[in-house]
Amino acid sequence: MTDLIKPITLPDDPLAPYCIAPAWQVGDLLFLSGQASIGADGSIVGEGDFDAQLAQTFANIETVLAAAGSDLSKIVKVTIYLTDMGNFPKIVEARKRWFTPPYPADTTLEVRSLALPELMVEIDVIAAV
Repeated sequence: MTDLIKPITLPDDPLAPYCIAPAWQVGDLLFLSGQASIGADGSIVGEGDFDAQLAQTFANIETVLAAAGSDLSKIVKVTIYLTDMGNFPKIVEARKRWFTPPYPADTTLEVRSLALPELMVEIDVIAAV
């Protein structure tokens, strides 16, 4: 590794059992792994409740960003994976809640399933440090 490329780690990382780095910093950019509704103890938060899962997902994003010295205001790209595009209107509202203009670039798509069958949303981001 060079000083320009370094992993971002979390104490007691709930994703460690899956062999996933929370994020990598490359220069002044952070590349976060997909975040979902996984609690600090590794359990799924809000099973069957999209709103609860979305809130936990954003809390996890904030945690990883903070570990790298960044925050939500520095996100430049978001990719959102939904298991039901019927929840898209809630994504639009979430953008208003967690972001401010100018909003990040965004891709939203529907997938058949995510890594764990109980998950309804996963979000990965690119942010500045």
